[in-house]
Amino acid sequence: MTGEIPLSRRMWQLLEPLHATLYYAPEAFEEAAVLGHAVDERWPSYFAWRAAPLGAASSALVTAVFYSFSPDTVARYVPGAWRVADPERVLRARTRAVDRTLRAVLGERVGSPELAEAAALARRAAEAADTAGRPLAAANAALPWADEPHLTLWQAATVLREHRGDGHLAALLAHGLDGTEALISHAAVGAAPAEVFASRGWTGAEWEAARERLAARGWLDADGAATPRGIEGRTAVERLTDELAAAPWRALGEDGATRLAELVLPAVMDVVGTGMLPMTSTLGIGMTYDF
Repeated sequence: MTGEIPLSRRMWQLLEPLHATLYYAPEAFEEAAVLGHAVDERWPSYFAWRAAPLGAASSALVTAVFYSFSPDTVARYVPGAWRVADPERVLRARTRAVDRTLRAVLGERVGSPELAEAAALARRAAEAADTAGRPLAAANAALPWADEPHLTLWQAATVLREHRGDGHLAALLAHGLDGTEALISHAAVGAAPAEVFASRGWTGAEWEAARERLAARGWLDADGAATPRGIEGRTAVERLTDELAAAPWRALGEDGATRLAELVLPAVMDVVGTGMLPMTSTLGIGMTYDF
């Protein structure tokens, strides 16, 4: 298995649940409510939490760097998020949310030597990430590092996932896929149900137009399933994404990555075991690899 799945993909799928706690944990919604965000849905806090490292970003900027969200959806939450709380307040609340969440989920692991070692290894990988041309990775990498290992681990996981995500957008652009087409082609190869993407806010007409464009390129058949050409194209996108995400893990080395995986897996399983994260999503939950 390790010879078939690139190291950068294995490590992303391992660390992604740690990062994603910010968007689903009860403690995060409590902190968002204190700021003044509506918490009957996750999007008001999601856009604030994820965009805050960019500063008071405009709707146009967030649409560009988030890529697969409808501009209308982004405009519904941004820049109004900064009228609720400026980015500096959001970042302080974000740190509190992560701190409270991981302390609650990990318990005694928070102060363990194993978590401290994992945090140090993850930070080494994150600091090896080249953020040129990668706005979300650069913005998160520029934030000060916390002293506590569990917060260091979370920030490193966040820098690495945004580094990968920024590279993924470059891969999509290189293969001529816009935000809607990216989602449709992803669903068409069975990577995630199309229903998962309904909350991105694209209209039925926009979705259908994108399907027609992909069909015209030979990526979809009449039923909307991926054709061999579509599978080949989507595979090329994912291969390039893995290649663009590889440098931090090359810097850490296979042995360092293997050690990080061994150390962090119990914490990841603690997170997954809470049930807070959706099992049907793009988070990679349920994928297990030998290291």
